[in-house]
Amino acid sequence: MKVKSKLNKKFISVSTPHISNQDIKSVVNVLKKGWISSDGPEVKTFEKKFSKKIKRKFSVAVSSGTAALEIAIKSLNLNKNDEVIIPNFTIISNALAVIKQKAKPVLIDCDMKTWNMKLEDLEKKITKKTKAIIITHIYSFSNDMDKIKKICKKKGIFLIEDAAEVIGLKYKDKYCGSFGDISTFSFYANKQLTTGEGGMISTNNIRLFKKCKSLRNLCFGNKQRFNHEDIGWNYRLTNIQATLGISQLERLDKVVRKKMYIGNYYYKRLSTNKNIYMTPPKISFSKNIYWVVGIVIKNKKVLASSIIKKLAKFGIGARPFFWPMHEQKIFKKMKIFDNTKYPNSSYLGRYGFYIPSHPKISNTEMNFVISKINGLL
Repeated sequence: MKVKSKLNKKFISVSTPHISNQDIKSVVNVLKKGWISSDGPEVKTFEKKFSKKIKRKFSVAVSSGTAALEIAIKSLNLNKNDEVIIPNFTIISNALAVIKQKAKPVLIDCDMKTWNMKLEDLEKKITKKTKAIIITHIYSFSNDMDKIKKICKKKGIFLIEDAAEVIGLKYKDKYCGSFGDISTFSFYANKQLTTGEGGMISTNNIRLFKKCKSLRNLCFGNKQRFNHEDIGWNYRLTNIQATLGISQLERLDKVVRKKMYIGNYYYKRLSTNKNIYMTPPKISFSKNIYWVVGIVIKNKKVLASSIIKKLAKFGIGARPFFWPMHEQKIFKKMKIFDNTKYPNSSYLGRYGFYIPSHPKISNTEMNFVISKINGLL
């Protein structure tokens, strides 16, 4: 529900998808042609253009970022109780993809400065049962992919790169999502490139590519179509969504620049507030894409949830950070994890929130948000 106040008649949303006239024309043209299912030619075009953009050999369009992760994990042919290392501070999809394949997710706490996985803890968690790592770029920066690839090569384990939140961000002149043995993306409505719902899997490995293509489409038989070869899913992307993706891809770099501008604008005006922490515009190996503009409260007496409620009264949208995996109700019920503490993830889950930063937000709106945050904190 949109909340309005006397001080601000227009509600400032956390995220609003940027749909251009060209996007609309593209979708209308496809509808007129009648190509609306996953069999349409635009799906293949989208996959090829996306691969070319991030410099990967193969891409498979799917119905969501979560679907991409589930397919990616299954394509590795893991055995029951094989271990997959994942961030503790992330979206639940990372854990679900592992659990659904009866593998064991192993958690690593996040770094308080970047919010990404603490790399100093990574090698400590690798055992003989470790078969893969899901490295997720969280909110702002790329992970240090040179270090991670070196560890994976040394230990002989698969690298799944979850680039759902950082489409268009580069690590040392190469796009995020071009480093993993297999990489996943999300095209949800709040991403830099959106198809409403949707996702992509990218790889340079032809075996993984063929397996992922089969898994997204019910694993139909090659010789006998309805004699299925494996347990797959109907995780296909429609041709309507694909044509929207093609149109959006053409201006991806422009949207990324705008997101960075918005993040920098907020940072310059909020980072001087000693009661909060924000990630800076860049670190040694990565710029900040500011997929979301996150704020972490330093005062433990003030929860993010209370600030979110107060901002809503001013007509300002805000959302809490991810809730850590080890504290999820369902995983406690399932007894998935032991009683290990992950203090950084727990802190961010309680004291972190993000503010409006969609591409259409104005400086006037940002100034209003800034004034209210500085007033409340």
